[in-house]
Amino acid sequence: MAKKVIILLAEGFEEVEAVTPIDYLRRAGAEVTVAAIGENLAVKGVRGIQINAGTTLAETTAGEWDAVVLPGGMPGAEKLAASPETAALLRKTAAAGKLICAICASPAVVLAPLGLLEGRKFTCYPGLEEKAAAGKWSDSRVVTDGNLITSRGAGTAGEFAVAIIASLFDEETGKKIAESVLL
Repeated sequence: MAKKVIILLAEGFEEVEAVTPIDYLRRAGAEVTVAAIGENLAVKGVRGIQINAGTTLAETTAGEWDAVVLPGGMPGAEKLAASPETAALLRKTAAAGKLICAICASPAVVLAPLGLLEGRKFTCYPGLEEKAAAGKWSDSRVVTDGNLITSRGAGTAGEFAVAIIASLFDEETGKKIAESVLL
């Protein structure tokens, strides 16, 4: 049975932090759904690159995902944080013990206000850790703490995606994908 992953896009997302996990996860055999926050399926990133989502978050069925992935970027992370549907999905995912994966601004801007970093080891874009005082910040490029995977930014997107693959599948699959893309 394929692992199901949902990647959320809001206007102003960081393109590399979205496309890299989409690509690597699909290479690994995951069923990846790209869902837009809001009604518009054409979502423009912070650098002006537009990605067409397959659906909106409001149209998906919550609870069917093995992992939720949140790209960073501003104002994309702030828009994810302002979305009641995103908050509901993250709370349900956390309660089910499924993977919550956030990179760049999203750990501090989206997860921290929901209490999802409380007592957890995490990383994020440098300087934003101050918004997540309840968590245990690390300057590592990627941090895995149980069902929580966080990463620092666009330059760590490949490592972030491989960590997600290793958690969803196994270390060997993560290593295979990393080698195939020359990471």
